[in-house]
Amino acid sequence: MKICSWNVNGIRAAAKKGFLDWVREESPDILCLQETKAHPEQLEKELVEIKGYTSYWNPARRRGYSGVATYVRKLPLAVDYDLGAEEFDIEGRVIISSYEEFTLLNIYFPNGQQNQERLDYKLRFYNKLMDICDQMKIIQPNLIICGDFNTAHREIDLKNPRANENRSGFLPVERALLDEFLSRGYIDVFRFLYPDKTQYSWWSYRTMARERNVGWRIDYFYVSKQMINHVQDCVILDGVPGSDHCPIVLKINDSGNA
Repeated sequence: MKICSWNVNGIRAAAKKGFLDWVREESPDILCLQETKAHPEQLEKELVEIKGYTSYWNPARRRGYSGVATYVRKLPLAVDYDLGAEEFDIEGRVIISSYEEFTLLNIYFPNGQQNQERLDYKLRFYNKLMDICDQMKIIQPNLIICGDFNTAHREIDLKNPRANENRSGFLPVERALLDEFLSRGYIDVFRFLYPDKTQYSWWSYRTMARERNVGWRIDYFYVSKQMINHVQDCVILDGVPGSDHCPIVLKINDSGNA
């Protein structure tokens, strides 16, 4: 089974850069998008109803901002769209798809670079999500958490760690939250499989950062420890254009297949 996650930085913009062709070629079983920046009724039918898929959308209340979407080949048992806190739920940041074999969380974590208020909001979001995941694990031990985490964890995860150590996205307080994720029994799949590999998933549009590969790894698949035995591979498709992020892929075996 193949699960893809991609911050498309606006699905309408990505559609003009070959998004649908990529979906048909990659053919994931589940596709999780972040930062869609659209309500489904604003989109052409072919973007909402991709052949072979059913899509679920959680747009932000504010138009043209945030938003997540999940496309599936097989219908989940249930789909949820919120964390139970209005300050987070109005921004359209979560879709939770429940299958018999696992629960998948498609998450667009907040960016904390605007100001201290947004950084505090980001920290609260992380803590709320971790608490909810811990509760969910009691019922379904196999959790998959994917999306744009908006945080690079270790120095290996960005090109210039020293120059960014005081910038939101690599602040000690943010990195400590990823430490907390791991301490609660979750695994960063890419880093688990490739402990020494340097590869990025996001590049600033400024200064031709992608062409120079001056990037950050801020897009992740995290799984609960119980799920790791189902994992076959986790790859970063850094050659795929269409956004300032690239897609990431998790492959799981049949015993973890929905």
